[in-house]
Amino acid sequence: MNTSYLLGWLTFRFVFATYFRARYFNAERVPTRGPVILAANHASYLDPPLAGCGVSRPINFLARESLFRFPVMGSLLRSWRTVPVDRDRGSASGLRVILDRLHEGNAIILFPEGTRTRNGQLQTARSGIGLVVVKSSAPVVPVRVFGTFEAYGRERLVPKPLSVAVKYGKPLMFFELRAEAATCSKARLKEIYQQVTDEMMAAIAALEAHEDKEAFP
Repeated sequence: MNTSYLLGWLTFRFVFATYFRARYFNAERVPTRGPVILAANHASYLDPPLAGCGVSRPINFLARESLFRFPVMGSLLRSWRTVPVDRDRGSASGLRVILDRLHEGNAIILFPEGTRTRNGQLQTARSGIGLVVVKSSAPVVPVRVFGTFEAYGRERLVPKPLSVAVKYGKPLMFFELRAEAATCSKARLKEIYQQVTDEMMAAIAALEAHEDKEAFP
């Protein structure tokens, strides 16, 4: 971690520990070196830093390109190596940056659902993350956050001091689907992208509440 990221990590870790009583489970499942994709459900703006605070390696986050236009915010995001995403013009440039970061051996967090849930339930996944997985060799660690919707969902202006938690699953490799994607037809390739995404969401859904019930609201 560089100094800027470390200070941010410590700050968020403190806030999550004191205000949200955050708990982290099975963080050792996240590889400490080499490329890795963290695939998480998305319930709140709290999800990216919460998932990042559970591991001791730096995570590359995604953020709207418009945020980089503000001098202080832009400098901070760049120092954290945040990937800018322009939703209006499409995601081709962002996709290239994501794949480059993975090829460099970095960790990156992605949200298969694409946007925050409106009701606290898991949503249907989009196939875009399947393309990223297939075009990289990175293991995929399913991640599930708990309590962030109740604490700071779409309708809340101020976060509530409720318990939150994050649980990391066992890495997925998709060896067979990645190998098939190298030689299959375009029609089948689209199916593979969606299949990979669906399997990731199934793995996220399988991460149920930890036996320690005090960790969750």
